[in-house]
Amino acid sequence: MKDFPSCFGENGVQVADSSSSSSSAARNAQNNMVTCVYQCRIRGRSCPITVNWSKNMVGQLLTVGIHDCLCKVDVKPWVFSKKKGCKSLEAFSAKIDVFWDLSSAKFGSGPEPLGGFYVGVVVDRQMVLLLGDLRKEAFKKTNAVPLPCSSNAAVLVAKKEHVFGKKLYATKAVFCNNGQIHDLVIECDTASGVSDPSLIIRLDSKIVMEVKRLRWKFRGNHTILVDGLAVDVFWDVHNWLFGASLADAVFMFRTCLSADKLWTTQAQPLSSDDDSLLQWSFSERFSDTRFSDLGFSLILYAWKNL
Repeated sequence: MKDFPSCFGENGVQVADSSSSSSSAARNAQNNMVTCVYQCRIRGRSCPITVNWSKNMVGQLLTVGIHDCLCKVDVKPWVFSKKKGCKSLEAFSAKIDVFWDLSSAKFGSGPEPLGGFYVGVVVDRQMVLLLGDLRKEAFKKTNAVPLPCSSNAAVLVAKKEHVFGKKLYATKAVFCNNGQIHDLVIECDTASGVSDPSLIIRLDSKIVMEVKRLRWKFRGNHTILVDGLAVDVFWDVHNWLFGASLADAVFMFRTCLSADKLWTTQAQPLSSDDDSLLQWSFSERFSDTRFSDLGFSLILYAWKNL
């Protein structure tokens, strides 16, 4: 699968090619963005569909990317009639319809709507992807039917998010399809007065990983257990410690489906004196994240608020 796309436009809802080029870090820092990748089935073929939510000074923006397809629809936030609509395109020798209704969507502090919306992708009158709580309205509007087999249902396989904070960076995460929603908090104080910063990761208020002597261990990886699954945790906080004032750190949480990853010793939080950290090559800094053999990957770009 290709890397996460960056398909955000200036003015609204877009349906776009998932291979679009990445935005610069400076622009990313000015936007609150969440990117989700869903593995779907279109006419028997596996197809990634990417949904991007963005928030900036203009308003809430939505992008839907269909693999190997290119189609754009710009919707200015103040044109209320354009907060709902449909766009058609062709791929895999099929007509693909993307429906959305954000006219009653409720938003919190983040870019993703909390409720009152739907986004649906329909192929051959079958709903291959449906997001939001207005499910009845979506099926009525699209005249679509659910997929005949649950094994063909869309699966969330990856998520990328930009989070902001000074010491605490929080989000919610689900590490398996239809799994439990967890509160994930990354705590790290890199202020100039802190001589020995440490990195702490909490899951539902419980410490699952702690790294001390962070100036020596600013990059690394470790494995924790979540819901009985092994989850690889990668971190790179070099820019926080040694970069400019507007700096980001990168974290990745990746479920491991291989049985040899289920080490019982990893059930305990990482000790500050644990020198068995696996060396993680900086050249692999999430530059080529692939999901063919993975259950789920969460990538967080954590920006320091000034």
